[in-house]
Amino acid sequence: MVDNLRVVFRVDASLEIGSGHVMRCLTLAAALAEKGARCTFVMRELPGSLAVMVGGRGHEVRMLPEREAPNSESLPGHAGWLRTDWETDAADTIAEIRDARPDWLVVDHYALDARWEQALADSAESLLVIDDLADRPHVCDVLLDQNLGRSQSDYDGLLPTDAGQLIGPRYALLRPEFAQKRARSLARRRSGDVKTILVSMGGVDSENVTGDVLRALDSVEELASCHVTVVMGGGSPHAEEISGLVQRMHLRARVMVNVGDMASLMSDADLAIGAAGGTAWERCCLGLPSLLIVMAANQKPGTDALDRAGAALAIGDRRHISKTLAGAVGSLLDPVELRAMSDRAASLCDGEGVRRVVAQMLGES
Repeated sequence: MVDNLRVVFRVDASLEIGSGHVMRCLTLAAALAEKGARCTFVMRELPGSLAVMVGGRGHEVRMLPEREAPNSESLPGHAGWLRTDWETDAADTIAEIRDARPDWLVVDHYALDARWEQALADSAESLLVIDDLADRPHVCDVLLDQNLGRSQSDYDGLLPTDAGQLIGPRYALLRPEFAQKRARSLARRRSGDVKTILVSMGGVDSENVTGDVLRALDSVEELASCHVTVVMGGGSPHAEEISGLVQRMHLRARVMVNVGDMASLMSDADLAIGAAGGTAWERCCLGLPSLLIVMAANQKPGTDALDRAGAALAIGDRRHISKTLAGAVGSLLDPVELRAMSDRAASLCDGEGVRRVVAQMLGES
């Protein structure tokens, strides 16, 4: 146990950003809290912020005020996600955390870079940056990038020379229940049957890719005896529409919202259809064969890496689902191929990443 350890997370969720950044920070915060740390989340007031969920997990939440958003079309990369300029965000964050200098400031935000981090340098003892893109400089003590295919050399010239790097799925931030259910999940995959399909397109799915997936699945005759479980976030704007679609499908299907035990659902599924975000590592940990759909441009490198490793099958972007999904599903109805994909996926991630990251932060061996 550590006494009086203070950790502040600067992270956002919204209908545009999605929920993945907040969810993986919650996983890290829970592991730190078990060690005795006090965690505070600093978040911008945005539609779909997940602030209520964060507070419900027992963490302090400090909301940054809404600001007049700049013209996002004139901003580079993901800068528009911030809904203000970086200088204003830095000043707002400093004002929120100046009363308690944290031991660690954890930043998980594609719109923030070395300029923001330098402005916050005197506000925390140490800085951990969580990134997936390797597309901008950082001033941090530790950089975490959990993506397959990433190497330390991708950050050459983007980090201080003495910054620690935690690179690859070995450090994927998964909740402990995934490691706990890993052995059982891998054991039940030896049959190679496909009886249950899990569809999960993220916590928001603002463009209703879930609906396109379900319509495509419903047209595959080989799946007539399968059961489909659809998982959606409470902030999804299409939850009601999907519930109606499920009732009209030929396939047996159900919708589950705000699922608390994804590890059990994944363990009991034979095939998953989803995006290559953080849930990709949950599926790998449990050896769950997957069809991957690119939901956003920043997911394509991860999708391609998993496809090359044979740990999942990429079926292109969301616009082509009706043409590609049926054939992709058919290719995985072969028990030999399904078992082989399960083995390759499981070899990439053991579910112990959060433990390794916490050990790094606490200076443990």
